[in-house]
Amino acid sequence: MERYELLKEVGDGTFGNVWRAINKHTGEVVAIKKMKRKYYSREECVNLREVKSLQKMNHPSIVKLKELIWENNILYFVFEYMECNLYQLMKDREKLFSEAEIRNWFFQVFQGLAYMHHHGYFHRDLKPENLLKTKDTVKIADFGLAREINSDPPYTEYVSTRWYRAPEVLLQSHLYGSKVDMWAMGAIMAEMFTLRPLFPGISEADEVFKICGVIGSPTWESWADGLHLARSINYQFPQFPGVNLSRMIPSASADAINLIRSLCSWNPFQRPGAAEALQHPFFQSCYYIPPALRSRLTANRTPPPGLGTRVSLQVQNGRRYPGMSDNRKLGVNNSSPRAVALKPGAQRKLNMVNQDSNKVAPYSNSSVKQPRFRPSGNNSPTSVIKGPMSREVADISEKLADMSFGPRKGPEMQQLLPLKAGGWRDEPVHAYYGQRHGQWIQPGRGYNRKVAG
Repeated sequence: MERYELLKEVGDGTFGNVWRAINKHTGEVVAIKKMKRKYYSREECVNLREVKSLQKMNHPSIVKLKELIWENNILYFVFEYMECNLYQLMKDREKLFSEAEIRNWFFQVFQGLAYMHHHGYFHRDLKPENLLKTKDTVKIADFGLAREINSDPPYTEYVSTRWYRAPEVLLQSHLYGSKVDMWAMGAIMAEMFTLRPLFPGISEADEVFKICGVIGSPTWESWADGLHLARSINYQFPQFPGVNLSRMIPSASADAINLIRSLCSWNPFQRPGAAEALQHPFFQSCYYIPPALRSRLTANRTPPPGLGTRVSLQVQNGRRYPGMSDNRKLGVNNSSPRAVALKPGAQRKLNMVNQDSNKVAPYSNSSVKQPRFRPSGNNSPTSVIKGPMSREVADISEKLADMSFGPRKGPEMQQLLPLKAGGWRDEPVHAYYGQRHGQWIQPGRGYNRKVAG
């Protein structure tokens, strides 16, 4: 630790304190988390779940662990430094965030979650305080409660902060998975629109009561497993029809409301995964294709990586997001064939050979020998020629080997990378205060977060 100078304490958590520090040798500003409990062996340190999970995570949307220091039985985590968290952004804020800002932030968080879930971990403690922000970049932090998806249950009953705790955990289920993270994301997303928590319960029972009041009570059709869980602990759900989320979150678009509603579903199996959430129409502008690239992309036969998957997922998830606009228009038309450029002499020689071959033995589609030349892939020049002509070209390829052909000039392959959200919008973004039940919703936070546990 002699290489670092502690500058200022920036956070105090249950398990440790976080300090802003500077590396004396390089001048780099870092965040150092000092654990409160003592560790008496190096093996005890490296076997921590937080250490194991962070060492396996390498993604732009997950905070980077730079160094692990064990000194005088005290464990220090050295992280990259982030300016603030989302709760600090919301606290005492008067103006609502624009939907473009929220889209950009959550697109990054869902990318990090998709990576994390794909690598076998789920977070279990997602909340605004654990989503760190620097400029337009948002990253997931604090993996102290992270758990492997394939680990053996039972799992801990008390996990995330109560306001973002999934109902199956509130009902003391020992069997849950990565969908608890998706419930938390829905609650956080709604809070970012209104600057108020969506389910501000003061106890576990009150939390369930608040959830029923917003999304309606579960039924045997919507969540039979939940009713069995409630019966096992002698709990009876209050009966509420639910409210219109559009009235509670007036500044959110229909796509945003639909995504929040699907994330905050009683049944965990009805919630989309992180990768599925990225395909929701709410994030459509994140995959915007600039007009300058469209003409080039239409000439490519192979769609960019992930684009075809995204379109197919939208088709498969049509029932999950009813009433949403069709997002398949973002797919690139790659059906236009490309002609093979041949020199005039070579083309004339080719036509003469074709005429001779037709006189001898015309080809049929039903009986043809396997050609000696097999194109290496769809991008091969001969692969764009279909029918009998392609077989003839393949058979005489050796005869034309000594001829020189003109270079094939075509558009270079362009790899489409997902762009940050909020960069392009078809409609203007209005930051305004919503109105509910005839009264203005006052921005700010009227709830004490300490009661959340």
